[in-house]
Amino acid sequence: MSRRLTTTAVLAAAMAVGSIAHAELSRGVIAAFHGQLVISDGDLPEGKNDRDTIAKIKAARLTTLTGTASADVTYWHFHYTAFPSRTGATTLKLQFLSDKRLSADQRLDGVDPKSSALTGDISISEDEGLTKGKTYTVQLVTDKDQVVCSTTLTMK
Repeated sequence: MSRRLTTTAVLAAAMAVGSIAHAELSRGVIAAFHGQLVISDGDLPEGKNDRDTIAKIKAARLTTLTGTASADVTYWHFHYTAFPSRTGATTLKLQFLSDKRLSADQRLDGVDPKSSALTGDISISEDEGLTKGKTYTVQLVTDKDQVVCSTTLTMK
């Protein structure tokens, strides 16, 4: 096995790739981000009230991710909070599209089909299809290819 593949396997095993949890957010906050995918460095901040929480989440939202180089491969690790436009799926896929073409994806299992806010961490690398310097449309899709939320993200 090549050094690059070994490094990828070790990192993937060490991180909770594709893990999903239910986010505890108010109805007002969930409604404000309905259909959106929020990428951040960590858990979303909480405010004193819904208005303050919404402002803090907007401030914490990332549009650019800086990767970490390891063994000639760049890795990106980020936290996401999904506010799906539809619920009901138990399996979702996080897709990275460039020029409307699929570049990479991560399968998310164990989704609560009743949850209106999902959160988790993703680790992905150039070996999985991403390219440093490119901007991607990142979307969460069901097994029936229905987009339930999305965002734009530049990998640096």
